[in-house]
Amino acid sequence: MKASEIEGLSIKEIEERIDNEKTFLIRQKLNHAISPLDNPMKIRETKRTIARLYTILKKKKEIDVDTVNEANAVNEVNTVNEVKEEKEEEIKNN
Repeated sequence: MKASEIEGLSIKEIEERIDNEKTFLIRQKLNHAISPLDNPMKIRETKRTIARLYTILKKKKEIDVDTVNEANAVNEVNTVNEVKEEKEEEIKNN
């Protein structure tokens, strides 16, 4: 799964995907221990996907915390969603 695909998911969807990928990784490792997989690089690929999911989840959670803090600190009429969208665009541009 590419990072751009993961970024389109919500926090809850990413957490569910992490659980699914972890279960899949355990199953792959057990299958590989019993009889070698056709493509053992799939294990590495799954580990990297899990790492990507965790990285993007962390960024999204930071955005949510920063969004609430900035919305509370700013006396303008900006809503939490507007600040959140600005942060997401800022991260995409970097």
